[in-house]
Amino acid sequence: MAFDRDLETSLLRMFVSCARLGSISRAAAALGYSQPALSQQLRKLERSVGQPLLHRTATGVGPTKAGE
Repeated sequence: MAFDRDLETSLLRMFVSCARLGSISRAAAALGYSQPALSQQLRKLERSVGQPLLHRTATGVGPTKAGE
């Protein structure tokens, strides 16, 4: 799937924020998105690369091997 350069940058910024902050909710707040909207965009990014990029747990998130 080909992305518009701005969209790709936006998705990567979202992913990096989640990985750095360890939380989709905290990343969403920092970036000015709702948590559900950010989660949807992360799923879109993961579908485009064909694998999970974040481990999601009850206590937060962290990058998978592919996400590193």
